[in-house]
Amino acid sequence: MRKKVIAGNWKMNMLPNETIEYIEKLSKLVKDTKNEVILCVPYTDLFYALLTAQNTNIKIGAQNMHFEEKGAYTGEISPQMLKSINVEYVIIGHSERRQYYNETDETVNKKLKSAHKVGLKPIVCVGETLEQREEGKTSDVITKQTALALEGLNEKEVEETIIAYEPIWAIGTGKTATSEDANESIKEIRKEIARKYGQQTAERVIIQYGGSVKSKNAKELFSMSDIDGGLVGGASLDAEEFSKIVNFDK
Repeated sequence: MRKKVIAGNWKMNMLPNETIEYIEKLSKLVKDTKNEVILCVPYTDLFYALLTAQNTNIKIGAQNMHFEEKGAYTGEISPQMLKSINVEYVIIGHSERRQYYNETDETVNKKLKSAHKVGLKPIVCVGETLEQREEGKTSDVITKQTALALEGLNEKEVEETIIAYEPIWAIGTGKTATSEDANESIKEIRKEIARKYGQQTAERVIIQYGGSVKSKNAKELFSMSDIDGGLVGGASLDAEEFSKIVNFDK
């Protein structure tokens, strides 16, 4: 049976002192959970987050990285740099990266390969726009994004990739896909993985839902057959609220 993985994406929020305070508070609230807890924090918070999360069940991730090992890429961070300070997870291809910073399916794929090469665990995001949804293209869009993201990976690497289905129209809008709709979309992603890598591999892949996840809807969403937790944005900025999402099954 797949475990539930709940990851918080802080985006461009939280200073180091706030990070320390937050993790000290959250660690007490989630210490008994059987679910995996991840915080994906800004680069400037990584050191403080890793230090404060020691001896807790909270894992730390970054929100982005470059696909190259090193080079003349001013302002970028390499996978090796993240790995060297014991970062465990990294978000790749978030819709905001695609929308504002020209992230493409090709660069997402390169980043996935680079992450696996150094032993980082990627959380790769896929999702449709409102326009695509209204045109009935949801399945085509998300299965294509999934296939292109995983292109060239072996079965073991695919199994170790977390996929976050994030309908773009639901991110930060307060709108949430119904639990049934989200589950159906995630089933489509799993079918695409099965088609290419086999049913056994598809059954092992963790696929999260993201898009206005809150403590009020977490239990309903995470109780669905194919939803393996969530990638949580705004609600992860409050330790109390995020702990309720992590402890949805209590």
